[in-house]
Order: sequence, then structure tokens, then C-alpha cells
Amino acid sequence: MNTDVITPEGYAELQQELDELWKKERPKITKIVQWAASLGDRSENADYKYNKGRLREIDRRVRFLRKRLEALRVVEYSPLQEGKAFFGAWVTLVDDDEHTLCFRIVGPDEIYGRKHYASVNSPVAKVCIGKRVGDEIVVSTNESSKEWLIQSIDYRGTQT
Repeated sequence: MNTDVITPEGYAELQQELDELWKKERPKITKIVQWAASLGDRSENADYKYNKGRLREIDRRVRFLRKRLEALRVVEYSPLQEGKAFFGAWVTLVDDDEHTLCFRIVGPDEIYGRKHYASVNSPVAKVCIGKRVGDEIVVSTNESSKEWLIQSIDYRGTQT
């Protein structure tokens, strides 16, 4: 990831994940590991082995999230963005065959497991930045290029 920007909603979700892991999941798993260790022979103890591995996974994710949250810069909505596609915008594109593509331009940390979110580093988002409704764009990838018309730009839910 080479872009350290995130929407306020994305930042809150990562912070919530960190809090959930650190304050709820880790203490629960730690208790299970302590209980399993108290039973004696750990080499044959499946509860101990599994939960000890789970504890390592949680610790690894917690370390990553803490470092990542420190590095990220939250980009707030600004009324100056209205009318143009910038970070945080919902953009709807339409092609000559009337196919539509709707997505939100977000940071790379926000796209995983989400439909309709495009990283600010993606070809489609890069070409949309700074454009207005009615502008024609060409999205080029290694395999092809395609023409689209910007049908709408919306900052729904991001106004303060």
C-alpha cells in the first residue's frame, strides 16, 4: 500500500476492529489458553495448541492495526469537493451499452471484503479524480481500455 489516506468511516472501522480484538477477543482466548495449560501435558492438548495459535494471530493483527492507524491520515469531506470526484465520493459511470458502474473512492485499507469500493490507487479511481458529471473518461488497464461517462458524483453521508 502506498497511499496512507482513509475515510473517517474506514478509520472508525479499523479502530473498532482493534478494540474488539484487544479488549474482548484476546482476553477470552487468553483465559482458554490458561485453562488448557493448567490441564497438564500441552503436547497432546488440542485446546491449548489451537488457542495459542489464535492468540498469535490476534497479536499479529493488533500490531499491524496499531502501526497502520498511526500512519493513516483521515481525509474529511469538504464542501469544496462538490461537483467533482475526489476522495470519498460515490461515482456512477455509464458506458455506451447503458451498463453502469457505481463505486466509492476510498483508501486501500477500506476495499477488502467490500463491493462497490475502489482504491484511490486503482485505474478507475485515478482517472475519475477531479472530473465532473458529464465528463467522458477512458479507463485503461493492462488488458483493455473502456470509455465511460460520469453520470453522477455524490458525497452522501459525508457532509458535516
